[in-house]
Amino acid sequence: MTSKAVNKNCVVCKSELIELFKIVEDKKYWKCSFCQAKFLDKVHRLDLKEERNRYEQHNNEVHDEAYRSFLSKLAEPLKTKLSSGDGGLDFGCGPGPALADMLRMDGYKMEIYDPFFFPDKNVLSKQYSFITCSETAEHFFDPFEEFNTLDGLLEKGGWLALMTCFMTEDKLFESWYYRRDPTHVSFYSEETLKVVAAQRNWTLEIPAKDIVLFNKK
Repeated sequence: MTSKAVNKNCVVCKSELIELFKIVEDKKYWKCSFCQAKFLDKVHRLDLKEERNRYEQHNNEVHDEAYRSFLSKLAEPLKTKLSSGDGGLDFGCGPGPALADMLRMDGYKMEIYDPFFFPDKNVLSKQYSFITCSETAEHFFDPFEEFNTLDGLLEKGGWLALMTCFMTEDKLFESWYYRRDPTHVSFYSEETLKVVAAQRNWTLEIPAKDIVLFNKK
């Protein structure tokens, strides 16, 4: 499992230091030795119709209290960085934009974007004091470009609040529930996210497991 990939780059950092990591259930996963990201080979990705169907099965209702409590793990540390009335974007909000609703109720001005459910690209022509990206980055086919897009959407001094389940030990990867979701294609460790920040001259804080706050200098 250590053969070098041919003509491949890491989808997260674009390094050429890519090796085959594992084959699980006939699916091939790659590992980057530079940023420690792991990612599903593109031949195994769902097509767009299958991907949307999977998202429509998620039971993420806007007013579901358990879901809102889950999202508060991201919202609460983010709010300590913001000023009243700041404008934000919930990027990849899914069919039930609960996080945007929570932040609106707390006095923030919110826009929402999701390529499947709220695809109005006019919101991508603005800049924001903060962006939330909750349980979204693991779905990115091309994280390098997606993070560049987010950088362009952030004002100087702005905050990007990210929630995604961090990888831990390699030996746990095969049985990891996060890997088993067929829409999850990119997987990050804390080291990966430090590289994401460094490549864009961001700083980062990790206030809790699976939560990252990036700051654009």
